[in-house]
Amino acid sequence: MTSFDRITSNSAVLGGQPTIRGMRLTVRRVVEALALYPNWDDLRAEYPELEPEDIRQALEFAATNLDDQIIPLETV
Repeated sequence: MTSFDRITSNSAVLGGQPTIRGMRLTVRRVVEALALYPNWDDLRAEYPELEPEDIRQALEFAATNLDDQIIPLETV
């Protein structure tokens, strides 16, 4: 089991959404930003407070949480 030591949740910060190191930057926003900036250097230029381990843990946290959900996708 992975330890997400950079992912925090505090009900007083952004309604308890999972954030990166207690900052006002959610895991969801990091994953969304990766879609816009697939190059980690570009992402870190936009969010200089992010460290490579923050990005890695955000992706792993998101993947781990998707594991328990079935999301139906339409096929074309």
